[in-house]
This record gives sequence, C-alpha cells and structure tokens, in this order.
Amino acid sequence: MCQEHIQACPHWRNNHPQYDCIFINTNLECDGMAGMTRAWVLFSFKYDYILYPCVIAFLFNTMGNTPDENTGMWMVHPAFCANHTLNIAMLHIDAIDKLLSAIYHAAHLIPIYGCYFVPMDIKYYHSYDAFHIFYVNKYADHHACEIAF
Repeated sequence: MCQEHIQACPHWRNNHPQYDCIFINTNLECDGMAGMTRAWVLFSFKYDYILYPCVIAFLFNTMGNTPDENTGMWMVHPAFCANHTLNIAMLHIDAIDKLLSAIYHAAHLIPIYGCYFVPMDIKYYHSYDAFHIFYVNKYADHHACEIAF
C-alpha cells in the first residue's frame, strides 16, 4: 500500500515554509471534488490519555459547478467568512475517517496569473498568498485525475 506525506511546516528543512494543499471529502453524496483545503498546521494533543491528531486548514471554494471549459480543470479561490476573513477550520483527522470522509491526496494548484506580470522576485512559497484564483491540476497524477474530474 502506498502512502503520501502531507507537508505543513513553517521552516521546511530549516529554510522556507512548505504548506501542501489537500483534497478532503466532506460530502459522500458528491463525487469528485467534494472539498479542498490548504493544510496549515498538522498537530496532535492528548486529553484524558487520548491522542487527537488534527489539521488547521484554509478552505477553498470552487468557482462554478463545472470545470473550466477551456482547460478542463476546476477553478478555486480561498473561502472567506462574512467578515472578510479567511475561512479556517480545525479538523480532527480521526473524526474525518469515522465520518466516512478522508484526506484523499495532495492537490496541485496552478495559479491563474491574470493580465499582470509576475514579479521577478516571487518564490514558490509565496504562491498561495500572491495569487487569488487557482486551477486544480487534475493532470498532476492519476490520483488527482480520479478526484478532480
């Protein structure tokens, strides 16, 4: 059985931050892209001798109900609350599994650049903050193709 490591650390290899984007199935009645989130912090804590693994996540919303007709890829943007702050959730990883939802797989997002030039000094670790709309790359691998159809 294969497994994948989801990265969520502020100083990856004592250098720049590494925050992966992941698919989370939040609705079993929907096929495909039921939910997507950006993992910010993976952590666990003990309470009453029970370990609770969790993830703090920035949620994304899809733009429309179908993929983009030109690229065949879904378009997403960060989700915001009514007071214009980012929609952040703390998810209990074991509870996700018990609710028949799951962290599926790492997701690959491609920034939508728009009509402006990309600054020369931009780094890969700025991409989630520098861009506001992304394509969900379903061509990254066969797992992503099965999820983001």
